[in-house]
Amino acid sequence: MTDPTVPDPAPYSQPIAPVGGPAAPTPTLSIISMILGILGLLIGIVGGGLLFSVGGVVLGHLGQSKEPVARGFWLTGLITGYVGILVNAVVIIFWIVFFVALAANDNTFYYGN
Repeated sequence: MTDPTVPDPAPYSQPIAPVGGPAAPTPTLSIISMILGILGLLIGIVGGGLLFSVGGVVLGHLGQSKEPVARGFWLTGLITGYVGILVNAVVIIFWIVFFVALAANDNTFYYGN
């Protein structure tokens, strides 16, 4: 039994707010930038990750301007993207020089007499 002289606290109570306020949006551009930068660097070792690296750099710069809170993600995407572009360029130049030297080689092998 409740005491009729004590007022009911429910009409005057405040709604419970979540701790820390509203949740921050997910830094999608920055995360994809980091993934593409890492992929471009790893695949760039064999000379096929140039598009991934360029995508990581582009999305890293977009994340830098639109998602400043996710600094670690877009910074990783930018660093690995630029290093991936450099690695890809070196590997592509190596393959071009290799095939040009192979085509310019006059040695022919004869099997038989």
